[in-house]
Amino acid sequence: MNTDLQKLAEKLGIAVEFSDAGLKHQDYKVSEDIIKFFAKTMGYNADTAEAVAESLQKLNENRWQKTLNSVYVCNLHNIVIDVVSQNLSDIVLQAVAADGKTINLQYDYLGNCEYHGDLYKESLRISTPLAIGYYNLTAKVNGQTYHTTLAVCPDQCYNNLHNQKLWGYALQLYSLKSRRNWGIGDFTDLKNFVGLCADCGANVIGLNPLNVLNHNYPEDASPYSSISREFLNPIYIDVEEVPEFDPADKEPLTNLLNELRSSELIEYSKIYPLKVKMLEKCFARFKQSKDQKRHREFADFCSAFGTSLDNLAIFQSIYDEHVHHSFDGWKNWPAEYSAPSASGIKDFVLGHKDKIEFFKFMQFEAARQFSLAKSEVDKRGLTIGFYRDLAVGVGRDSAEYWSNPEFFMQDCGAGAPPDAFFPGGQRWNLGAFHPQNLSECAYKPFRNILRANMQNAGALRMDHVMSLMRLYVIPDNLDSGTYIYYNFDDMLNIVALESWLNKCMVVGESIGNVPEGFVEKINAKGIYALSILWAERNDMGWGSFRSPEEYPTNAFTSVGTHDIAPLKMWWFGYDIELNYAMGMLKNDEERALSYHKRETDRAYLLKALDQAQVWPEDRPRSGDYIYGEKYPEGIEEAVMRYMSRSASPVFLAQLEDMLHVEKMQNLPGTDHDKHPNWRRKIPVNLEDLSQDIAYIRCIGAIKKER
Repeated sequence: MNTDLQKLAEKLGIAVEFSDAGLKHQDYKVSEDIIKFFAKTMGYNADTAEAVAESLQKLNENRWQKTLNSVYVCNLHNIVIDVVSQNLSDIVLQAVAADGKTINLQYDYLGNCEYHGDLYKESLRISTPLAIGYYNLTAKVNGQTYHTTLAVCPDQCYNNLHNQKLWGYALQLYSLKSRRNWGIGDFTDLKNFVGLCADCGANVIGLNPLNVLNHNYPEDASPYSSISREFLNPIYIDVEEVPEFDPADKEPLTNLLNELRSSELIEYSKIYPLKVKMLEKCFARFKQSKDQKRHREFADFCSAFGTSLDNLAIFQSIYDEHVHHSFDGWKNWPAEYSAPSASGIKDFVLGHKDKIEFFKFMQFEAARQFSLAKSEVDKRGLTIGFYRDLAVGVGRDSAEYWSNPEFFMQDCGAGAPPDAFFPGGQRWNLGAFHPQNLSECAYKPFRNILRANMQNAGALRMDHVMSLMRLYVIPDNLDSGTYIYYNFDDMLNIVALESWLNKCMVVGESIGNVPEGFVEKINAKGIYALSILWAERNDMGWGSFRSPEEYPTNAFTSVGTHDIAPLKMWWFGYDIELNYAMGMLKNDEERALSYHKRETDRAYLLKALDQAQVWPEDRPRSGDYIYGEKYPEGIEEAVMRYMSRSASPVFLAQLEDMLHVEKMQNLPGTDHDKHPNWRRKIPVNLEDLSQDIAYIRCIGAIKKER
């Protein structure tokens, strides 16, 4: 590879080589075509040697083109900025805090001045004490005034554990089954589940991402591919709890609602349009209502979310108008609708006021009902309460992408590199932040999504937390991609700052291709790791299970995840058969090897449970069953007790394990036409859970240790 091209790639944060997360740990050299693509995407021509040299020169000149950077993300104890000018002898600094207070700043020259032609660059350390938060920083230099954003960040993320050992649930909200919902779990179910948790001593409720999905394609139900990570999915609204709901509207729906409640899988294409139809009736009554308090609350909600809410509602309205003749999403819309600032948007808004306002109304009501569930958390005294989930990316056919395409790299999407399970890698087709533009806008979109998902939450799970440092991105027209690097220190500091401002702990999902030293660095920042039973094993996951005492003390732990077979399914190897049927196991030999390994795994698990002496006293182990010929009675209780005994401060139980579910919520690498992802319901009604013997026994096992 050309030396200058390699230098350009390194300066832009484009990896020229990387290793995968496979068992053989294969190394990859990134092709020049991929590097040239990403350089161009970031605004730097690399087509020829001359163009590369010019781009390097341009890149080196960038910092000298402006007096201040667009943002300075600093630690509370080391607030340093740099200033570029012809004369640095007379600089006046002021900071305006979020409350409007102006602070005159004292500073020290650090003495590491650099020279470039007739320009000087000097670093200044601000000595005036500043509280954590965001400031509008003003610098008066040589009679000119310049502005930037200063983020003053804490040493670590917020922490509310206080050396406690807590437990709770990892819950897919949509999967909650009840006698009152409309075929899918909703915010009232969530509120009721809070009470159930309080009654049995649970303090955490882990939730799937709750973000808004595509209004026109309800069957595209993956919670990890939203159209905006700032807003909620209206499908979780309990229509009957909307103040404008008329019970008479429900009378003709009795048979349909019974059908939707009793179906094995969630029928999104029936439930969502039905809820929308009922909400449209509620909205019409709202418009006619004389309830000034509710109208004022709606106006305040719209004002608080401003342009972001406007853009979401406009996007959804245009999409609804064009869905039948623009089959590839917003990028095929007429040019006059191609962006919020496009020529036709103003007229569209004037002609579709009610429709746009309706989409805002759905967000208003979803937020209101979610807040009511959070009020129940506060009332019942759950220590952490809701543990929300922030998806690593957003769908490219999304309001978030349409509203600000400059925040994202174009003509490419986030994914995963090759590994043992996906030798060709994975295309997630999610928007990937543009590193330079993200910094230039003072990380505003990143801050916004953090803030939105910390709303009503005591903890936040960051999906694929490695994206704070690097993200694997694949060009649309190429078969493979490479890692794009971000300013890791800035990203970590902003996470910590938002964590404190929102009083929300942070947990990082770091399963996959994890860079060396990464986990240690996020732990040092107070970000908890995630740990699961199946990963806490010796010999790179092939050996014995680690004892509970060996579990990490800086992690939230669980038996599995929504992407992993529940306990009973794992025991019988039904997941192996499913992978074989889906073509994820290439042949009969791989299938046989998987079954053979599972026999060894069962033996290791039984040995670990025996050594820990966690079998229920009235259900001692009566056999090996390592060939999967029978499900050991009491094994789910033994596993719950084993995990509850772990050194990790938070254990999250899954209802699927407690209730002997034998099917997966999500099978990675498949769409819903191949596997019913995100559609499985819990087999027991919420109202009946506290009387279910399997549930009762598992709760008892957990409470023996926590």
